[in-house]
Amino acid sequence: MDIERVEALLKLMHEYSVAEIEISEKETGLHLRLMEAGGTVAAVPPASILAPPVAHAASPAPVAVPDNNIEVKSPMVGTFYRSSKPGTPPFVKVGDRVAEGEVLCIVEAMKLMNELESEDSGTIREILIENAQPVQFGQVLFHIQPD
Repeated sequence: MDIERVEALLKLMHEYSVAEIEISEKETGLHLRLMEAGGTVAAVPPASILAPPVAHAASPAPVAVPDNNIEVKSPMVGTFYRSSKPGTPPFVKVGDRVAEGEVLCIVEAMKLMNELESEDSGTIREILIENAQPVQFGQVLFHIQPD
């Protein structure tokens, strides 16, 4: 993808007030996000570029989630980590009670470790992603039953 095309996309994003866009073409891809503070732009490759393709088994049947459960979603494309370092206990496990502001996991994006904190208090009911697996923007990572 050439720089003129990226510049044209950024211009259109500003013109139409689009905050985020992801484009994939054959083996290349681009994820653009307009940041609110100062209008700067971050370019992040989609997860398909960050990690080699993984062979997936047949998808399991969807798990019924109670209506009152809170979905915790990934705020970015990156790699999901349950603990701060290999060999250390995970931040949370299914059944753990979490408080608002407690670290749930780390999402690594472009060699930056971003701690994802709980926005609510409750009990972890389900962890939907395996450790060290790629995640997409907006992908549900946890279900939390609120207090």
